[in-house]
Amino acid sequence: MTGKTGNLSHSKRVVLIWLISAFCFLTLFKMALYNSSHTLSSTSLDSPNSNTERRSKLYDKMGRDLDEHGAAFLKHGETSQSLSLSDLFTLKGGSVTPVLKPANPPVRANVLYMSAEFSVPIAEAVKNIFNPYFDKAIWFQNSSLYHFSMFHASHHIVPVPATEEEIKAEASSVEAVAATLCPLKIVLDRVVLTSTGVVLGCWQVISGTDPITIRAKLKNVLPRAPEKQLYDAAILHTSFARLLGPPSASSPTEQLKTLDDVQFFRELVNRLNSQIRGFEVCTYLLFSEVVTNNWNCS
Repeated sequence: MTGKTGNLSHSKRVVLIWLISAFCFLTLFKMALYNSSHTLSSTSLDSPNSNTERRSKLYDKMGRDLDEHGAAFLKHGETSQSLSLSDLFTLKGGSVTPVLKPANPPVRANVLYMSAEFSVPIAEAVKNIFNPYFDKAIWFQNSSLYHFSMFHASHHIVPVPATEEEIKAEASSVEAVAATLCPLKIVLDRVVLTSTGVVLGCWQVISGTDPITIRAKLKNVLPRAPEKQLYDAAILHTSFARLLGPPSASSPTEQLKTLDDVQFFRELVNRLNSQIRGFEVCTYLLFSEVVTNNWNCS
């Protein structure tokens, strides 16, 4: 009897030890999973190297767009937002004019602003490279409007109506975010020309809060904003100009006349890169309400 009791007690101890061990293992396993998930999440938001690499890959893809799809703008193709060029611009009296359309409700955009100290030298370089070849078949972004689109509280694809008080609350929330995240020091990584004819400046972060984190913060304080935003969370880009047609017949350089369309455009972009690549800029966050739509930047 005593032997049976001893065996039973021993079995209970073994089972108890096994249960405790299993509980500890499961607890530690769950903690490891949580820490792993948290680390991955933090890395995606805060790791400068991973975010820089993500942008570089994105810019590589954008740089291949012209080679892979050709100069679609020469055939009056669509923009990246499925709009025709005639939706965006008109040619009157020999000058290119943006088509302004009432936005109802107004677009509410959060942008990083570039001051004239930085935008004017870039705009001059862009004009010096492209103007001799395109005459009136090009639209140059106003240097006073150079910006980096970050996050939309409302955009033309998914309009989000808001009262005056709601808009004021949104602006206050954005100001609070801006106070903790900006200014941002950035460098021009490269200039690319897309198949839709947009001359884009693609930027990397030198110091300050990464655009991925800025957008995450803005999404948090603007819960009514469209779930689908217009751009990749990592991108940091500026529209410098948009080509609207072929170069003029009277090209100032005989050498360029022998190139096909894509080679010709690539050569102009290379010339521009040689002048402004590496240009450094300081920028800060602004909330903007736009009452007219002209989606000429993408």
